Amino acid sequence: MAAKKEPRQAKSGGKMLIIILVVLLVGALGAIGWLVMQQRKHAAAEAEHPEAAAAPAVVKAKDPLYLALDPAFVVNFKDQGSMRFLQIGVQLMAHEQAALDAAKANEPAVRDALILLFSGQDANELIAREGKDKLRTDALAEVQRIVSGQLGRPGIEAVYFTAFVMQ
Repeated sequence: MAAKKEPRQAKSGGKMLIIILVVLLVGALGAIGWLVMQQRKHAAAEAEHPEAAAAPAVVKAKDPLYLALDPAFVVNFKDQGSMRFLQIGVQLMAHEQAALDAAKANEPAVRDALILLFSGQDANELIAREGKDKLRTDALAEVQRIVSGQLGRPGIEAVYFTAFVMQ
């Protein structure tokens, strides 16, 4: 009797193997079909909007990248009839190297815009934190304006004052 059971087990084991292979084959064919449909859908979307396909992908770094604008800015301005001086160290922050490269390439224009901005300040406003925050926001807008002229997007995400001395 033991001899008769072995061939039956071999047959049912073989059937099970065939069923598993058929299921795997159907699953693989389904996955391939899904990938082909996604590729066609993507190609159709590119054909509809060729400007989106032509735009280069923006590669953003995980960690922020910085660019120091050295030397520090030193400007003079009037305060109630007396001459005052302001020294500001500035660093730019972005998550993409292309934005910092654009700022570096346009550093003369960036420095000029920031010097004009800094020299037009009121000492009484800069004493308070709100005045410094507003100045930093205005400086960011100036830098983004210049960088976006080259990149087509602002790119620079923050301006940091690393030194701030009024005399």
